[in-house]
Amino acid sequence: MSLGSLLGVFALIFVLELPDKTMIATIVMSSRARPLAVALGASAGFVVQMGIAVGAGGLLTLLPAHLKDAIVGLLFLGGAAYLLLVKEKTEEEEGERAGETEKSASWGREAFTAFSVIFIGEFGDLTQIQAANFAAKFHQPLEVFAACSAALVGVAFLGAFAGQALQRVVPLSKIRFGGGLIFLGLGVYTFVRLATS
Repeated sequence: MSLGSLLGVFALIFVLELPDKTMIATIVMSSRARPLAVALGASAGFVVQMGIAVGAGGLLTLLPAHLKDAIVGLLFLGGAAYLLLVKEKTEEEEGERAGETEKSASWGREAFTAFSVIFIGEFGDLTQIQAANFAAKFHQPLEVFAACSAALVGVAFLGAFAGQALQRVVPLSKIRFGGGLIFLGLGVYTFVRLATS
């Protein structure tokens, strides 16, 4: 996997997670608990989920090439539809509900609560699906795992320490729209390449 591809995976996962419900949950939890405990707990939840995602992506590589490429293309198009069609308000409301479970407690309890909220919230989430997709596409599970995990740890720390300020500067609707267009382009490109091969 080239450095450019690695950075592309990092950037795309980072941008996709910004308007996500788990990012909103991290922001809400950090307003009720110690930001460092929330950031570390959320980071651990993200990393475990990326391990699961990359493992699932590895299973996709066992399929015949055309079938694998069709599934990868469908996942990109599904991601585009989700980002372009699901209302941002829905994501915000889900994230706020999840984040409100955080109550002032010991440092360890706050970190564990953040881990639990993110771990559960990330199951079947767009970034988890796309990490599996990238693992299947690039056949480099360790590199994809590292890039996706680093992106999500960055988002966890950003959400815990600067999330509320970030939302005032960069509207989440614009991030969702941009991510949706990128996924739409990747999905169309995958199917065009599949049709011409």
